[in-house]
Amino acid sequence: MSTEKIMGKVNSWESFGAADGPGLRYVIFLQGCHMRCKYCHNPETWSLNGGEEISAEDAFKKVMRYKNYWGSNFDKAKGRITGGITISGGEALLQIDFVTEVFRLAKEQGVHTTLDTSGNPFTFEEPFKSKFDKLMEVTDLFMLDIKEIEDDKHKELTKWTNINILEMAKYLSDNGKEMWIRHVLVPGITDDEEGLKKLKSFVDDLKTVSKVEILPYHTLGLEKWKNLKIDYPLEGVKTPTKEEVKKAEELLGIVK
Repeated sequence: MSTEKIMGKVNSWESFGAADGPGLRYVIFLQGCHMRCKYCHNPETWSLNGGEEISAEDAFKKVMRYKNYWGSNFDKAKGRITGGITISGGEALLQIDFVTEVFRLAKEQGVHTTLDTSGNPFTFEEPFKSKFDKLMEVTDLFMLDIKEIEDDKHKELTKWTNINILEMAKYLSDNGKEMWIRHVLVPGITDDEEGLKKLKSFVDDLKTVSKVEILPYHTLGLEKWKNLKIDYPLEGVKTPTKEEVKKAEELLGIVK
């Protein structure tokens, strides 16, 4: 199949992402997401329609214009990744063919690849399972956002189950794929001690997690909700204090 025929819908591009994987990243934010997280700061990415339609080959060419800023992708002296490509969303797995093709082209050029995902589309059913296996072959790092460890709370927060998401984490672990686990900390919603302890227990059973991060809830996307005329469900919820973040990090065993 010609790469020109593998098309994707891109919501936005970020040339110098410093918080979307190791090193300096070029980040492609794809259009479309099924989940409706109450704290989502990019509700404009929800719709499966819209965005800039572009081929995987053209998207990769656009990214590679910035490769000089990543150095050699790996700093031997410091033993760390200096940068690469991250594909995020929306939910990137909804466009798995596009992601796989961009990453395939990247690996041909020795570029480090990171997928930022919430895992919502994951299933062991075909054809997704076979496509996901191909994606794993060309993805160096999976950044998995576990929004809630308990299924009922996950449904309340996102309107979707987390059973398949946790299955995906185990599958990545069993297949030796490196993961970063992320958890958005929302005071009074995702910060309960019991839930954080359960999350830690789950993560501890995974074999390939190299980093666990707390992402403090913020209200930077509130204006987007208003512009889209969507009622914001967390009106009045404050951002977590440094003490609250530190407590959550301690419960998750994060050492800084």
